[in-house]
Amino acid sequence: MSGQATDHLADVLVVGGGPAATWAALKAAEAGASVVLADKGYCGTSGATAAGGTGVWYVPPEPAAREAAMASREGLGGYLADRRWMARVLDETYERINELAVEGRYPFPAGPDGQQLRGGLQGPEYMRRMRVRIRRAGVRVLDHSPVTELLTTADGAVAGAAGYRRQAREHYRVRAGAVVLATGGCAFLSGALGTNTNTGDGALFAAEAGAELSGMEFSNAYGIAPEGTSVTKTAFYSFATFYREDGAELEGAASQGGRSAIARELLTGARVYARLDRAAPDARAAMRRAQPNFFLTFDRLRIDPFTDRFSVTLLAEGTVRGTGGIRLTGDDCATGVPGLYAAGDAATREEICGGFTGGGSHNAAWAISSGSWAGRGAARHARSLGSGGAASRPVRGAGGAGLRPGGSAAASPGHRAAVDLVQKEVLPYDKNYLRHGDGLARSLRALDAGWAALRDSLHGEGAGLVKAREAAAMTAHARWMYAAALARRESRGMARRLDHPDQDPALHHRIVTGGLDRVWTRPAEVAA
Repeated sequence: MSGQATDHLADVLVVGGGPAATWAALKAAEAGASVVLADKGYCGTSGATAAGGTGVWYVPPEPAAREAAMASREGLGGYLADRRWMARVLDETYERINELAVEGRYPFPAGPDGQQLRGGLQGPEYMRRMRVRIRRAGVRVLDHSPVTELLTTADGAVAGAAGYRRQAREHYRVRAGAVVLATGGCAFLSGALGTNTNTGDGALFAAEAGAELSGMEFSNAYGIAPEGTSVTKTAFYSFATFYREDGAELEGAASQGGRSAIARELLTGARVYARLDRAAPDARAAMRRAQPNFFLTFDRLRIDPFTDRFSVTLLAEGTVRGTGGIRLTGDDCATGVPGLYAAGDAATREEICGGFTGGGSHNAAWAISSGSWAGRGAARHARSLGSGGAASRPVRGAGGAGLRPGGSAAASPGHRAAVDLVQKEVLPYDKNYLRHGDGLARSLRALDAGWAALRDSLHGEGAGLVKAREAAAMTAHARWMYAAALARRESRGMARRLDHPDQDPALHHRIVTGGLDRVWTRPAEVAA
């Protein structure tokens, strides 16, 4: 990092600005920690949640209801989830949503009986209130301030981060007793709504500090969107009939796993159309109230999605909607690296989803719960360092690729070439969604070569440094994904292989991965 950096000091640094980040910041502050939150965008408006609405895995503490909630997706996730973590998330989410209703005064709608319906959130209003809450709790917010690397001590503990403030055009550092990575997943700049900040930065930072990842094979999530738009909210497509260009119904597209049929049709060069004609007339107004932004695109295009056919596409959402991420080693969302915690989409969701998740619901509950636990855990760790612990430790930057090239930066083709290579190997349906071992191996070889090139030469200054690090993070993310996918020689959860279409009982385990210049994988047992 060149140039003079502005220094900040805190007990806890939270990296990110979505639900997991704001809950982490709030709970760390409530635990008595001084907190800085650094967001790549403007906290409260950036990220996937702020751009839309979301359901929440909010289940009253009734044994039958909780049992049904936990059992509902175990099979879909390949039985890799952990019931103990499920129960913890259900408890924590129930408490935090109730807190949001009372202390946050979130305006949940009322049902016919007058009781609030707390199973869903409107993203813009939710995140607006969370920003207000953290500011009132004393959290210092650094907007438009992407982090570019973690800071570590001589013994490997994480002790803050460095970054670049876009609007102030200055480098900065935050010295902290603990860091929470809540940077979201990686959607590879696919254009999906609210995901331009989701380039996998946190996973790269964690790996550079020595953390591991898990579930990276569960990363081939694609969302349905009206063609030419970014809105990948898919819940209402359960009411859709899908059609070929000639008007014939596209068989299998409306079933579970129907996106495979859509992908295959799109790969022929033909268009696919949809119409929400299976929604009952009396349900349509309620659907509009529940997810108004889903219909905004149609209203602008003057399309009635209930009666008009409209063309659709699939947009990659990677680990934003997939389950893979930083591996957790404790109930407080520790990562195994002293002083480093992870939450939300940056952390693996296998604990509650196994190998499958959809949008909202479990994802929203995980962000709330893991964020709260990580914030409290980070505050405890910072407190354990004693007075002045954050400021007194010598630190160094942990960043590598895109920041400190191993060869000549003059030979760098630039970050755009690196991003183009990643997108070429990750976005196409026939490479990432309809996976085959031969194709995965070819893509991984290309990505390994791309990593070697950028590791040797990619570099940037100022805002260019941010772009270089994003390119490195996306490349690393893609390599971890495909290495894990090759190691899972079966179809389980969303990690499906055309050359291994069946589930293999011998592979009933999670797959841990890591490494930078050399990516590795190993099996890990699932908790009983």
